[in-house]
Parts: sequence; C-alpha cells; structure tokens
Amino acid sequence: MDEFLDPQFENDNFTEVDTIIDESVDDGTGNGLGTKVVLFNDNYHTFEQVINQLMKAINCSEETAFYHANTIHTKGQSTVFKGDIQKCLRVSQILNEINLKTQIVG
Repeated sequence: MDEFLDPQFENDNFTEVDTIIDESVDDGTGNGLGTKVVLFNDNYHTFEQVINQLMKAINCSEETAFYHANTIHTKGQSTVFKGDIQKCLRVSQILNEINLKTQIVG
C-alpha cells in the first residue's frame, strides 16, 4: 500500500518519520513497497514553495505538507512518501521540478 506519511498517524509507528534507515527498508517481498522518498533541507526554498510542491507531489493536505516542511526545517530531512519504486520515482521527480533535494531509499 502506498502512503504519504501524515502526522495524524504518529501513534501508528510513524513517530520517527524523519529518520533514514537504509538497512531493513526492504520488506523482503520483492515488491518494492519498502521504498521511501526523503526530502532534505536546502536553505533556499521558502516554506510556501516546499508546502506547495509537497501537496502536488504526494497529494496531501496543507497541514501535512506544513508538518513535513517544519520537520525538514528543524531536523534537516523528512520521509515524505513510502510506496513502490515507480511511485517513489514520480514523487521525487515532482519535488525535483523546483530543485528540491530528494533521496530514494530502499
């Protein structure tokens, strides 16, 4: 199941969404659902630019996009999407349209 990481689910094992864990990202099934898109702080884009691009890339609410933008601002990165590799590539591509720095992990 693809998902953007929404702060409303923090009590459902999403409390550390800003941490990249390279090992154990793969769920072992070979379906690529353990793939994640991590977005990094760059000190160039405004909160508004990041929020708008996140809403476009992961089809989330403004509140969720603000949560990720604030996490990126304060912690340097946030895992903003988790799903199969093709969808992660698409999310990353949309974020990169305005030169946001992303990494696909998994």
